[in-house]
Amino acid sequence: MLRLVPARPLVQLCSLENYLLSRTYATASKLPKNFSKRTPPPITTTTTKPKRKTQSPLVKVVDGFKKFKPITPGIRHVRMLINPHLWKGKPVRDLTQALRKKGGRNNTGRVTVRSRGGGHKRRLRVVDFHRQEPGPHDVVRIEYDPNRSAHIALLRSRSKKASQPWSYILACEGLRAGDVVTSYRNGIPNGLVDGYVDDPKGGRKPVDEDNNEATSEAALSLGILRSLTIKLGNVLPLRLIPPGTVIHNLSLDPNGPARLVRSAGTFATMVLHEEQGEYSQVRLQSGEIRRIRSDCCATIGKVSNGDWKGRMLGKAGRSRWLGRRPHVRGVAMNAKDHPHGGGRGKSKGNRHPASPWGLNAKGKRTRKPGPRGHKTGNKFVIRERPRGRKKIALIVK
Repeated sequence: MLRLVPARPLVQLCSLENYLLSRTYATASKLPKNFSKRTPPPITTTTTKPKRKTQSPLVKVVDGFKKFKPITPGIRHVRMLINPHLWKGKPVRDLTQALRKKGGRNNTGRVTVRSRGGGHKRRLRVVDFHRQEPGPHDVVRIEYDPNRSAHIALLRSRSKKASQPWSYILACEGLRAGDVVTSYRNGIPNGLVDGYVDDPKGGRKPVDEDNNEATSEAALSLGILRSLTIKLGNVLPLRLIPPGTVIHNLSLDPNGPARLVRSAGTFATMVLHEEQGEYSQVRLQSGEIRRIRSDCCATIGKVSNGDWKGRMLGKAGRSRWLGRRPHVRGVAMNAKDHPHGGGRGKSKGNRHPASPWGLNAKGKRTRKPGPRGHKTGNKFVIRERPRGRKKIALIVK
């Protein structure tokens, strides 16, 4: 049905807004003289949808991990880390190098490492494991590194004469943008603490018990030194780190790079300093106590991204993005391809687990024991890492 519109209101509307009807898109309309005296029409504001105070209904946080509603099979078992402090941009181009992939093959083209190949294109971040540049450095930001489990921090030196003003280091737990870190690898500079003189040899000097004033001054200067230097991200020789301190990035050579305790969430503990002052004892992440030269260096704190082991990829495609190809089990092969292959059903022939080349696995000792064992063992191992029931008891504690 057609709806009839009264003519009178329509005529009035046309007379009032005649200047608008005559307007075109190419020419501007001329407003009447008494237009400003008219009462303006009521302003209708479009109400925007308020922001959701809670999180998305498809995402929830469980035990510090991000989980998703399983609207697709690929995200049913996904557990992602929550790191809102990470930099969302690209790394510094000058501090990266090209990574040429080889797919697990050597220079002759033969596969030496199985289940490798593909993956997303990456660039290597040049991480400074020496920390030779002295002076304070400002933490610009914390970044994600696809080539390691831990996060990295971008540093900028305050010195205008620095040979390397920008650098990457391993970020320790709790390090954030705006913090200041310092490297004391070359020793404590003179004048940092009144009354304290650094001894590079690290030997213990005999203390005169009768001179209480000198003893108290030395203890006071040492306490002030530790309050200034024992901070997250600072690099110190082992002789200047007090027992019980949590450290990482340990070097085995006084002038070499960091070798030990570099994975996400790992840490070592300073145990004691020997009387001669040449070696210090450190408890590693595995529980092993090892002797390390006192003039070697370490970084204060624990390696960042400690929840890295709790993540779950959720689907096979994420493994392929990381460059991991499918790994075929030995019992699924033929007898000619693997010692576990062949036979009827899921059986490996009642033999000890072995590699494809017949070497024993899962329990085979691959390193020589410490000084209490074989005569050619590692003399720097004071106590071996706990195994078996001792390891379980240590985990329970």
